[in-house]
Amino acid sequence: MFNPSFSEEQEQLTEAARKFVAERVIPGVHEWDETETFPVEVFREAWELGLMNVEIPEEFGGLGLSTVEGCLISEEFSYGCAGIGTSVMCNHLGSLPLMVAGTTEQKTKWLGRLNDEFCFVSYACSEPDAGSDVAAMKTKIVKDGNEWVISGQKRWITNGGHASFYTGFATMDPSMGHKGITAFVVDRDAKGVSVGKKEKKLGQRTSDTTDVIFDDVRIPEDQLLGKPGGGFYVAMEVFDKSRPMIGSGCAGIIRRCLDESKRYALERKTFGVPIAQHQAIQMILADMAISYEATRLLYTKAAWEVDQGLKRPTTSSLAKCYAADAAVRCATDAVQVFGGYGYTREYPVEKLYRDAKLMQIYEGTSQVQRMVIARNLLRGG
Repeated sequence: MFNPSFSEEQEQLTEAARKFVAERVIPGVHEWDETETFPVEVFREAWELGLMNVEIPEEFGGLGLSTVEGCLISEEFSYGCAGIGTSVMCNHLGSLPLMVAGTTEQKTKWLGRLNDEFCFVSYACSEPDAGSDVAAMKTKIVKDGNEWVISGQKRWITNGGHASFYTGFATMDPSMGHKGITAFVVDRDAKGVSVGKKEKKLGQRTSDTTDVIFDDVRIPEDQLLGKPGGGFYVAMEVFDKSRPMIGSGCAGIIRRCLDESKRYALERKTFGVPIAQHQAIQMILADMAISYEATRLLYTKAAWEVDQGLKRPTTSSLAKCYAADAAVRCATDAVQVFGGYGYTREYPVEKLYRDAKLMQIYEGTSQVQRMVIARNLLRGG
């Protein structure tokens, strides 16, 4: 039975992540955001402390932590900076196709690499004309003798410019729709792999986002993940397992919005009293607290279901959709609490406002999540 409480070990894990974020992320994040810097050394320190790749099974050199525990860490990183939270989380996303569809040999080689050395793996799924519509991808993968040849362009690839290898998807024939999609893993150093321009983004500027181009990249059979044509189902299972972590990142944003707004409301005075005494501000703060508690419960339940091996995509979509919309709403309200100051870069709520918006877009927009939820409801799921 789902239990929304946490063990002493999980509380200690959360505290370790919170301490790291307070000491190494929050003090530098304003400058990194301004300069659009990807703070490699901070990620390296997080890896050294065991705060990255935490869900890789022990038999492949990982910590073997649960999805719930991975989400608790993700919340803390996103409290400090959602961009850094996204880049930490991306190693989990990028490794999921291997955990879902990889053979023992593939897991040993590629997942083991993430534990043996500090490096990044990116998830190469989206394309210029295929984001939420995964089945519309045009990147081709065709068999040539004992090898497979990949050609195409991927877009919006988190950590794309820093990744040492990629898990990705391509189609054997676009006319086959979802039945032609095939999953693969490829090294960054493979001939024909290149990285495109770094995106100039509204928010989450501390996270690296680029195109990744495959120009007749040849890979052996043992770098396919699962069967040819089975990649769509791999991608869907990956999203079901990764979306709770998006919810946890949103929880971090919401909690930061609440903390910053509460602190400011107790200090800022209008009409002779702190604005915290005005009922209009109290209603905003109360709504933020409600959003945080609801978001945390939803992402925890979705993560727990993943850990139990329960395939309930509706819960993951509920968690991601509610959390993303709540994060944007709370960030908007935080700016409102700060008034004119909230619209400047003097205070962190301006950044929270910009960072939150991406949560409604990546790994399936809020509208796509509603489609998934409605479809499953109508099917009786």
